[in-house]
Amino acid sequence: MEPVKLKSCLKRIKERVDLKEHQIINTNTTDFPNAYTGSTDGDFDINKFTKGVRVDIISEKEDELEFDLVGVDAAIANSLRRILLAEVPTMAIEKVYVYNNTSLIQDEVLAHRLGLIPIKADPRMFEYRQPDQEEGSAEDTISFALKVKCTHNSSAPADATQPDILYKHNNVYTRDMVWVPVGNQADLYPEGSVAPVHPDILINKLKPGQILDLRMDCVKGIGRDHAKFSPVATAHYRLLPEITLTQPITGTDAHKLKECFSDGVIGIRTNDNDEAYVANARLDTCSREVFRHDNLKDKVLLSRVRDHFIFSVESTGALPAATLVSEALKVLMKKCTDLREKLEHDEDS
Repeated sequence: MEPVKLKSCLKRIKERVDLKEHQIINTNTTDFPNAYTGSTDGDFDINKFTKGVRVDIISEKEDELEFDLVGVDAAIANSLRRILLAEVPTMAIEKVYVYNNTSLIQDEVLAHRLGLIPIKADPRMFEYRQPDQEEGSAEDTISFALKVKCTHNSSAPADATQPDILYKHNNVYTRDMVWVPVGNQADLYPEGSVAPVHPDILINKLKPGQILDLRMDCVKGIGRDHAKFSPVATAHYRLLPEITLTQPITGTDAHKLKECFSDGVIGIRTNDNDEAYVANARLDTCSREVFRHDNLKDKVLLSRVRDHFIFSVESTGALPAATLVSEALKVLMKKCTDLREKLEHDEDS
């Protein structure tokens, strides 16, 4: 192979993952970012690496964040994702004290439902409760009370048939949970700052005469111990899609090409020939539908940028999504620091 073509081929292996009709190529892993089979770049250069890393915020809401993580390999991106899922702490109901439960839901099933309710409280303000600690304190526990009794609605119309009209407190929602400050928490946290994230989560259904009388203690934990402590509803990433038209595609073929991709990926310039162009490859789901058409498949090159990750994070509501990513990065940095200190200690010993 000619040196110029070889260099171009190695560059593509380094930068792109190619999607073919029946296979995906250039999927080889690397020992460190930007290394690849046949590379002559030498050892890992931290200065070169840090200059190539960047984070671009694409969209940000209170509970949702989309950003691009560029210049790293999959190991780093996946580490961030796993830390978001399992190692960023949050507050969740750990103990449920049942004083009275005459509903149809058993105590243990009800306790499990309560444990999965996301709690609006900043976990950074609390400590971890010690395993041998039976009673909580203001530093490590949030307490809620839930006391509801279903009764007949005396003012209901005579022809009413709906339970919500016939009964009072037929449905028990998270809005019925009352925060009970522990110690001096009432002075530390403003009213409304500690509560279930969503007030309209259905906890139970009651019939007249049935009672729920509970106390719930929330503690600090991480998703690695139980999924209820995971602060994200979802955290995932994908490689940035790239679509290259190797030949002009016009006329009816252009419209057929547009139908092969998600809405907004392929545009058509309205002229005498209706020529297709790539409008926004980011929207592509990489379905490879285009390979089903013999007159199109050789005119399109599908690939993904190897070191460009599109990250999506959705918070459960305890903390903003952007804050969760920041906390996850702190955990990742601490892991790196601990590993470096361990390696330095082993070298000295």
